[in-house]
Amino acid sequence: MTLNLDALKDEILAYLEAEGFVIFHGLGRSAEGSPAVYWDTRAYPDYRMFLHAAREAGARMIVFGVRSFSSEMVEEALARLEDCDLARDERRAFERRLRDLRAYDGFTCALELSFDQQGRSYLFNLEADWYMEYLDLLDEIEAALPEEEDEERGEDSMGGYFSRN
Repeated sequence: MTLNLDALKDEILAYLEAEGFVIFHGLGRSAEGSPAVYWDTRAYPDYRMFLHAAREAGARMIVFGVRSFSSEMVEEALARLEDCDLARDERRAFERRLRDLRAYDGFTCALELSFDQQGRSYLFNLEADWYMEYLDLLDEIEAALPEEEDEERGEDSMGGYFSRN
């Protein structure tokens, strides 16, 4: 599903205000260490259902997080690509795909709604398709780095793995 997260961001904010939720503009909470439960946005992509569940659970405050994409993110990925052991054609393919993503500079790439209930965080995450492509490229670049570099960073065999629920 192709999402325009910039338009959806404004729609969600208006809905939160209209429904009387307290909006806390925060950073993404996905990386926090507290127990988290992720909403199934593939089967239930409507944020209103998540917010209805939040209200029924007694939540009044919703943490609203927005992530914007920047061309610096592409530049950082291109710099990491320099350290990879890749054939010239493969490197060029990566560079081309990354440079194409510069067109999204300033766009919203991810939205997150969350609330806490009984020591657990409940999260609703949406990421633009093109941003998921960017994250996949980062994973591929990480996998193509020489072994010594992984050891220097102190990463184990699962280095670079994270969940994008």
